[in-house]
Parts: sequence; C-alpha cells; structure tokens
Amino acid sequence: MEETLDELIPKKNFSLGNDLVFLPDFKLSFNPLFKQKVYTQAEIDYCELFEDNMLRYASTWAAKEAVYKAVKQVNSKPLPFKRIEILREKISGKPQVILPNDYKNLLISLTISHDGDYVWAAALMKI
Repeated sequence: MEETLDELIPKKNFSLGNDLVFLPDFKLSFNPLFKQKVYTQAEIDYCELFEDNMLRYASTWAAKEAVYKAVKQVNSKPLPFKRIEILREKISGKPQVILPNDYKNLLISLTISHDGDYVWAAALMKI
C-alpha cells in the first residue's frame, strides 16, 4: 500500500539529504587523490564517457553527498563515499544508488539536476 506524504511526515518514515555543488570551485579542488578516494571504477568509467566530464564528476559527488546525508539521519555508522555508488543504466539515465549489503534495506530515490555553474542532488529515503 502506498503512503501519502501527509501520512509519512508524522511517522517520520523518511529522511532527506541534498547537496549543492558550485562547479567552478569543484573543478579547482578536483584532483587524482580525490578521484581515487571517492569514486568507484564504474562511476569513473561513466564520467569519462563525456567531453565535459567535470560536470559528471560533480553531479555524482552531489548525489553521493545527498545519499550520505539521508543515511546519516538514521544510521550513525560511518559510510565512506566510495561505498556509495551512483550508477545510471544509460547515458543521462535515471540514477540509482548502490549501497553495501548492511544498508540494503534502505529504499532511496535520487534526483540530480544541473544548471549553469550549479549541480544539485536530492535523496529521499524511506525508512
């Protein structure tokens, strides 16, 4: 049975995480060590498909941050960014979140958007 937002809010059956990235600053701070520590090989492969790969790295970073913030509200156990994987079935397709097995019970809906110098992501998680 689907629940409406009015039903979910009083029960606190959800958490929300979001992140906003300013692309010029992200490009200045992006380096090989950050790339290695944060992104999975599948994410790197996806980002490298694009001529403007910094936009893809920034959008994946924003998505990871949004998921991290949503999860952190209900689980205080540290979750490294590299263990949050953001995949897309096709180029510019719907993003999906892959988490470690001990987080598999979490249902997360993710959206990513970009406009000009800004990238934004929001993760809504049903508890």
